[in-house]
Amino acid sequence: MEEVLLDTDVFSFLLRHGDTRAKLYQPHLQERIGVISYVTIGELYYWAERRKWEPRRITLLEEKIRAMIVVRYDLEVCRTSARLKCGLRTPSGSHQVIGDNDLRIAARAVRHGIPPVTHNRRHFEGIPALRIISEAP
Repeated sequence: MEEVLLDTDVFSFLLRHGDTRAKLYQPHLQERIGVISYVTIGELYYWAERRKWEPRRITLLEEKIRAMIVVRYDLEVCRTSARLKCGLRTPSGSHQVIGDNDLRIAARAVRHGIPPVTHNRRHFEGIPALRIISEAP
């Protein structure tokens, strides 16, 4: 069964009860194994802390995290991240801007050959060897 790497935005859609955007991505998750990065977990805990989530909501988050496969870092992911960052150049030769967390998620996707499922297509465009799955306009 094929794995897909859920970006933080798509994972958060699936967390929110009644979020209509989750329905956009359900077909991409059927017959596939959902995987998340430890980066996504860190971003979600940041949101919880910043927005002062109540304990019940954090417990729900942790249940959803435990139901996923978590892709951790290794030295090859670090090397891949460095190569990607050096290779991201705009036509004018300047570096293409990509956030560090998105770069780390992309490095995992490239390293493990797992397509990212994201609603932020622009964050990942221009990264070689990356097949992006997105329903974003």
